[in-house]
Amino acid sequence: MKKFIKATALFMTAMLVSIGAFADLSPETIPGATTIDGNQAKAMFDQGVLFVDPRKDADWEAGRIPGAVHLELNKQLSEKALLEEASKDDAIVFYCNGIKCMVSTHATEQAVAWGFKKVNYYRAGFPDWKSHGYQVERSEEHTSELP
Repeated sequence: MKKFIKATALFMTAMLVSIGAFADLSPETIPGATTIDGNQAKAMFDQGVLFVDPRKDADWEAGRIPGAVHLELNKQLSEKALLEEASKDDAIVFYCNGIKCMVSTHATEQAVAWGFKKVNYYRAGFPDWKSHGYQVERSEEHTSELP
């Protein structure tokens, strides 16, 4: 009986841990925005669509999608700052550090709330971009770390 209780307790603990792990994932969709994958992001990049990187300075400096505009979520991202880069009718892509990063989620939600009409949410973000082998840009102090 003790073995059964111990096994049940271990199983329940494992279930709770796995449920908790999924709670840290960013949402797959955001109302008012279009979720895009890596291939769609690259096609938009090739069309000259504005990419906005709302990550922290250190992440931005370590690597980013070329030509992206850096509007850090808690320091620079505002309706006014975004309007300096695009009109409310322009397509915009927000990205961050992948599916466990909530930064682009919040930035996307803000842009939708401000009335931007063509907001794209690149949920898989920068890690996915790199995994496809697409071009990456880095700040000068980080170029010595390139392979």
